Amino acid sequence: MGGGYCRIAPSDPWHAPYHEREYGFPVHDDAVLFERLALEINQAGLSWLTILKKREAFFRAFEGFDPRLVALYGARQRSRLLADAGIVRNRLKVDAVIHNARAILELAASHGSFAQWLDAHHPRSLPAWCGLFATTFRFTGGQIVAEFLMSTGYRRGAHAPSCPIYARIARLDPPWMRGRGTPAARL
Repeated sequence: MGGGYCRIAPSDPWHAPYHEREYGFPVHDDAVLFERLALEINQAGLSWLTILKKREAFFRAFEGFDPRLVALYGARQRSRLLADAGIVRNRLKVDAVIHNARAILELAASHGSFAQWLDAHHPRSLPAWCGLFATTFRFTGGQIVAEFLMSTGYRRGAHAPSCPIYARIARLDPPWMRGRGTPAARL
């Protein structure tokens, strides 16, 4: 999405709340990080608007994106998800979300949390991030990884510098800005 999103989102009832309160803001909560990863995976081949409209259904279907609960999913829950018209019913995507919940729990066990794992590997180039995600998660191609990192504050580009949200995010010291002087100096 990036800077172009700043032009279209503010006037849209679905995009504006996400653009103004979530996109590009630093995230430290594993459930929110898991949700963002799951939504980016499900967006592949679809519009972000489709995902935003289905977001509430995804949240219910995946029990608030609690990785501890989703990691326990077996055949019954998988069948339930594939029958749920409120979400994207793609077997590969459903399987990836379940697998990725398990991977997040392993990362939390070894690093303290998914967020701490991300912090431990930051900064990296996008190709390096993509390689790391490819060996850790399922269904995480380059575009999915890039958008996940932008949406959670690990990669620049979520907002144009002229966007008023950019200044709000800069004051929160997102990972991609670290080492670039004080937050006020970055504005």
